[in-house]
Amino acid sequence: MAPLMQLSIVIPLFNEEESISELLAWIKRSLNDYDWAYEVIFVDDGSSDKSWSIVKTLQESNPEIKGIKLRRNYGKSAALNIAFEAAEGDVVITMDADLQDSPEEIPGLYKMIKEEGYDLVSGWKKERHDPVSKTIPTKLYNWATRVMSGIKLHDMNCGLKAYKLEVVKSIEVYGEMHRYIPILAKTQGFDKIGEKVVQHQARKYGVTKFGMNRFSRGLLDLMSISFIGKFGKRPMHFFGSIGMIFSMIGTIFLLVLTIQKVIYKIDGIASRPLFFLGMLLIIVGVQLFIAGFLAEMISRNNPKRNDYSIAERI
Repeated sequence: MAPLMQLSIVIPLFNEEESISELLAWIKRSLNDYDWAYEVIFVDDGSSDKSWSIVKTLQESNPEIKGIKLRRNYGKSAALNIAFEAAEGDVVITMDADLQDSPEEIPGLYKMIKEEGYDLVSGWKKERHDPVSKTIPTKLYNWATRVMSGIKLHDMNCGLKAYKLEVVKSIEVYGEMHRYIPILAKTQGFDKIGEKVVQHQARKYGVTKFGMNRFSRGLLDLMSISFIGKFGKRPMHFFGSIGMIFSMIGTIFLLVLTIQKVIYKIDGIASRPLFFLGMLLIIVGVQLFIAGFLAEMISRNNPKRNDYSIAERI
């Protein structure tokens, strides 16, 4: 049985009081010609301005609005994860609250999921209106992510994306992982991933929330997600294999020195660099094997890391 709700529009926001009313009106205009049952989920990520009071006021006359207010600023990934848990639409579309994503793209994204069978469609802001401080790191991320993931998307971090409902229900978004949702989806077996060229608007109100501190966090998360995607379910295969190789090489070194000592009566074996290297390789190999064993035990428990304090829901 198909879900009663056809479309969920997820909008994380942080201090966007000037944009919210205008964005909602734009969404409603863009969907006027479509007989879709839809919901708009605003997640206030601990805003310090009037964003939440505006959402509450809008909800009084717009029953399609759902609102979730986090008690503090956790970050975009947390806001998305909570919204994904609440979403009920057959298709879920995410977009930013700053009016840089155009709601007029929603019907096209929706049809690519429903009619063309994509699991996930990512927007591609081919022509950007961002400062250089944001565009250069974005290009570096997209290049590195394409190389490491094998997913050929031009704009991995575009906030405007569409998903099948089962995709968002199957992934866990944390840290800065919202940048790499297509990779998370692929690791869960959703590999029909496409992209659509979308409009990009210049920021109309406020200032960008992008900071250079997100560069290092994003890079670490890219390394983390690449490792988890390959070895998250079998960490022993990674650590154990390297540990076994190190131990075998170290054992061979020591065996060669032992033969020289016992058979050829060569003195000073214990003072040779090869002796210390062999001992070191064995010790490191054993430690890596133990690390793999412990990681295997921990991965079996798979604790949820998304536990956020919610102040209010509407």
